[in-house]
Amino acid sequence: MSLRFQKRIKIFPGVYINLSKSGISASVGGHGATVNVGSTGKNMVTVGIPGTGLSAIIAVAVLFGIAYLIAPDTVRLALHWWQPKWFPLPVPRVAG
Repeated sequence: MSLRFQKRIKIFPGVYINLSKSGISASVGGHGATVNVGSTGKNMVTVGIPGTGLSAIIAVAVLFGIAYLIAPDTVRLALHWWQPKWFPLPVPRVAG
């Protein structure tokens, strides 16, 4: 079993000092976006949609899912750029 220690201290609205076992960091931002600067110099940016609990990556996945329900062939073509070349392109359906 491991123990976890975290403490967040509010300095000003939107400005926090974070204490943990691994070190000290500072967070600046609000509900939509936050920048965290750690003691190692590593910066982390978090972007979300306020009030939904969704981060940017999850929100994009949800939007692609909704778009897939409306126009699946268009979404397949849009997502094809990241696939290896040995994946075949989707064949458009012919209405008829």
